[in-house]
Amino acid sequence: MISRRKWLTQTAMLAALTPLAAWVQRHEAPVKSRFRIGACDWSIGNSSNIKAFDVAKAIGLEGIQVNMGSLANGLHLRQPALQEAYLEASQRTGITISSLAIAELNNIPYKSDARTEEWVWDSIDVANKLHAPVVLLAFFGKNDLRQDEQGQQEVIRRLKIAAPKAEKNGVILGIESYLNAAEHLRIIDAVGSASVQCYYDFRNTADAGFDAVKEFKALGREHICELHMKENGSLLGKGTLNWAAVAEAVKQSGFDGWMQIEGALPAKADITDSYRRNLRFLRSLFPQ
Repeated sequence: MISRRKWLTQTAMLAALTPLAAWVQRHEAPVKSRFRIGACDWSIGNSSNIKAFDVAKAIGLEGIQVNMGSLANGLHLRQPALQEAYLEASQRTGITISSLAIAELNNIPYKSDARTEEWVWDSIDVANKLHAPVVLLAFFGKNDLRQDEQGQQEVIRRLKIAAPKAEKNGVILGIESYLNAAEHLRIIDAVGSASVQCYYDFRNTADAGFDAVKEFKALGREHICELHMKENGSLLGKGTLNWAAVAEAVKQSGFDGWMQIEGALPAKADITDSYRRNLRFLRSLFPQ
């Protein structure tokens, strides 16, 4: 039988620990969902605009993918003052800066224009400052890599230079393009860095004429940094993608990162209402 003295001692210790336990419970970091859902700032009407944080909050998103800017503003997110403003907006709204993007590469191609080497190099510093682990490098429009062996080789050469800096800063450079899985893996393997991965978009892959789910599986989780979830001109679930198959493939792969809603907007539809619908649809497939 426990003595009265020992009982009193244990009771006092528990009483002292109770406030500490309560403090820890209040202040411990919240458990993160396996599947975190954001949106591209350009898709919610505010490309490279700090107002995107408030729109994202109104929609109910967890984060946003931020476009670094345009040629006209000198990719203005490289400015320290603007970086501080973005960090303050993120803290105020609770909206995470989940990743960055250099959309201007579609117009000023990384595969051939010397100016873009500085942009990609600087984007790593910006990502580090904003605590964003991924920078999307866009390869569409003038930067399309399909049937362009010379362009692909130049991209490999440039990424080999940028990759060590990305590794040092814990940043992933994500290639988003119309290439298939084998072509993406060829570039990734040639660069030879875990900081160069594929930014996967099921809709883009299908539009390029490939089986989007099959290509996703062929790439493998270890080569995919983030996902774009979209149906051009339609709400998610209202287009032609087989979303049940997409969800099954993503879950089976072990993917546990960010998925960004992009371009899932019918003509003349309200952005906030449409993206709330898109968010509900994704959450029905990927519960928290």
